[in-house]
Amino acid sequence: MEAVILFPAIDLKNGQCVRLKQGDMEQATVFNDDPAAQAATFEAQGFQWLHVVDLDGAFAGKPMNAAAVEAILSQVAFPVQLGGGIRDMKTVEGWLSKGIARVIIGTAAVRDPGFVREAAKAFPGQVAVGIDARDGFVAVEGWAETSSLAAADLGRRFEDAGVAAIVYTDIARDGMLQGINWDSTIGLAQALTIPVIASGGLASMADIERLMAPDAAILEGAITGRALYDGRIDPGAALERLARAA
Repeated sequence: MEAVILFPAIDLKNGQCVRLKQGDMEQATVFNDDPAAQAATFEAQGFQWLHVVDLDGAFAGKPMNAAAVEAILSQVAFPVQLGGGIRDMKTVEGWLSKGIARVIIGTAAVRDPGFVREAAKAFPGQVAVGIDARDGFVAVEGWAETSSLAAADLGRRFEDAGVAAIVYTDIARDGMLQGINWDSTIGLAQALTIPVIASGGLASMADIERLMAPDAAILEGAITGRALYDGRIDPGAALERLARAA
């Protein structure tokens, strides 16, 4: 069995590495002025992947932190997945050509599912769908709007599209250090054949232990941000535990 992947997160706002609480841009904590240096630190700590979000891009609907993303790509060799402001094929092609390993399409997956299908067909294994949910319903436009679409129903739309993964975020937990919503996340993974990556709330080494439970083996991985930055999760210990459990 392959180890569950632990993705360290870099959220970009105004070129800085920040973390939000529940997606609120007014509640941004700056953790590093040099995102590329932070990415290099994560790689040196032994992480196998990096999760990056262009927060400004998610609201603007187009890339807004391209310089910071390109600086990250110039500093690291491990694969990087990127979300935020990816709404058309030109943007998908642009990022993949610059070395992004996997793009994450969020709002556009709700607005224009045909675009996701086109991208996944053109770039097999390199397109993921980001499903951000509040009380089980999909939120869009940088989480500013909640739709009437259930998370599982959105996931099912792409079952036969060749999507590489679903990145599932429970907005109520994001940045709050309250632990992942295991029931909804594992439930989504059980409802779909597409691999699911958990996001939002991974808070402690206890959550790392929970990630190793048999029912969580269905997940491809989990994303962690604030808990890494403030020391609640020890990178070396967490990666060692996950590798031993595989």
